[in-house]
Amino acid sequence: MVFNNKVVVITGGSEGIGKALVEAFMVQGAKVATCGRNYDKLYFLQSIHAGKPLMVQAADVSNETDCKNFINAVIKLYGTIDILINNAGISMRSLFKETNLETLKRLMDVNFWGAVYCTKYALPYIIQNKGTVMGVSSIAGYRGLPGRSGYSASKFAMNGWLEALRTELMDEGVNVMWVCPGFTASNIRNAALNKDAQPQGESPMDESKLMTAETCAIYIMKAIEKRKRTLVLTSQGKQTVWLNKFFPALADRLIKKFFYKQGELVK
Repeated sequence: MVFNNKVVVITGGSEGIGKALVEAFMVQGAKVATCGRNYDKLYFLQSIHAGKPLMVQAADVSNETDCKNFINAVIKLYGTIDILINNAGISMRSLFKETNLETLKRLMDVNFWGAVYCTKYALPYIIQNKGTVMGVSSIAGYRGLPGRSGYSASKFAMNGWLEALRTELMDEGVNVMWVCPGFTASNIRNAALNKDAQPQGESPMDESKLMTAETCAIYIMKAIEKRKRTLVLTSQGKQTVWLNKFFPALADRLIKKFFYKQGELVK
């Protein structure tokens, strides 16, 4: 029970991997705080865990003031922060040549700046506790994916920023890490933005065949416990990262084959 009485902050905890992490950490005795844009989902999450140390607050992580207010509310309730998991994120699915730039801007605001804002305000307490800062990244942060140009850009940015932060904080005992879950069953593909920055409303993947959010959460918890640097999940994800590192031209062809059919983006 290494997380017993630890204060764990998880952004985007109302569904998917975030919700699975909220529930997994509470099982381990942690005091948890989470935020999301949908108050009804947060209220439902809190209601099914009534009596447990769970704080919820409606917040849009792309808004710096919302992030500051959320972190301040955590400190007011719990007094400190041991672990910050920057999980909130959105995806996209559209070709760059057809995409409104507002879609890319939204991706960067949520996926990159949301992590920056929350970390900035939580960091003094994490340094004090020699705790952990984590970002939920993606295979798209190692390998640019077609139809996900803005998503890939935001995750590459997150990885580079966290790597720099990790080096800066090594002597202060803070562990900074990033996790790439690979394809995991969640709502992220249904909520992925189209070329006009509107939710797609459907997933191109068979969600039933993907790793569950609960399984992913267990892997993430173990990685945090071991204070790992990175975690890449699923065999497909590991193969993609390895191929892209050593055989990038081959990776180009295989990625194209996976995402396209008869010249059309299908995934």
